[in-house]
Amino acid sequence: MEYVLIAALVFLCIMVLVSLIRGVVAFLRTTKIDLESGEGETATDMQLAQNKAMFARIKYQALAIVVVAIIIAVAR
Repeated sequence: MEYVLIAALVFLCIMVLVSLIRGVVAFLRTTKIDLESGEGETATDMQLAQNKAMFARIKYQALAIVVVAIIIAVAR
């Protein structure tokens, strides 16, 4: 049981990192588009991608916290 929870925790931590990197890349692309065009309206697709990636990061972090709480509860 503990090995399954630890594997789930490692998987969720990797997903947090992937979501974070995707969000930062989308943010950098948004900034680049804004600087090149001078208009904030052209970057709406990238801003939506950034918001989606950051929401996914928060979701995976919450699931990781739940797994850690379960591991602590099982360890007692």
